[in-house]
Amino acid sequence: MRTRFAPSPTGRLHLGHVFSALTAWEIAQEAGGEFLLRIEDADAARCRSEFEAAIRDDLAWLGIAWPEPALRQSERLPRYAAMLERLTGMGLTYPCRCTRADIRAGLSAPQEGAAAVVYPGTCRGRLLADVGASEAVRLNLDRALEQVTAEALGFEETGPAHRGWHRLDAGLLGGRIGDVVLGRKDIGTAAYHLAVVVDDAEQGVTDVVRGEDLWEATPLHRLLQALLGLPTPVYHHHRLIRDAEGRRLAKRDDARAIARYREDGLTAAQVRALVGL
Repeated sequence: MRTRFAPSPTGRLHLGHVFSALTAWEIAQEAGGEFLLRIEDADAARCRSEFEAAIRDDLAWLGIAWPEPALRQSERLPRYAAMLERLTGMGLTYPCRCTRADIRAGLSAPQEGAAAVVYPGTCRGRLLADVGASEAVRLNLDRALEQVTAEALGFEETGPAHRGWHRLDAGLLGGRIGDVVLGRKDIGTAAYHLAVVVDDAEQGVTDVVRGEDLWEATPLHRLLQALLGLPTPVYHHHRLIRDAEGRRLAKRDDARAIARYREDGLTAAQVRALVGL
């Protein structure tokens, strides 16, 4: 068994990260497996070396260990570009020149509470040879679904809310995800959805442990795995740590950053207890 924790170094770790990292760590430990740290730093404009150093320090303080060197997405851009080219060679992508805000949003992991805006296919008729500077490359979902069958896209979920065997829900893909951004052609930046399935496969991750907010992205990830001939991990979507108003914690919640609790003198065991572990 091999699990992973994959933070982006764009801020300090908070209690939600503690729960996710410890859940992945303990699942691996109980099975005699391995826990990996992955640094998702492909977004050079937002990532900071000081945040990466703080992430490593906080995880070590919690008693979590991992083999080095940790995978860094910023060092793998050519690999993502090659996988994007494979999908393009299959006729499954097209360029998109819609708003830069939409394109930027597509490059990151989906966030709970963000409006689910399904791309209407405005640029679907364009040829990839026409891609311009700062434009996105999108997946043509309808064509992609024609390449696979629902029977071939099953996946196992071990998390508490969705435990069991699942098949691809094409309606979910089309109605809530649509033609997602896979990358930026001009700078070779991979979007979250493409990078995460490539990295999980090439790191040999057998069990993907992540928050419930990413549950609806799983059918898309399973589709990309099938298209690219990648192995399918077991998925485990865990509960989210929320604030007093029921909102999912975010990196802007500095009051709940692990560093604050450490400065206040709490022990690692006390921080674990705050998230119910």
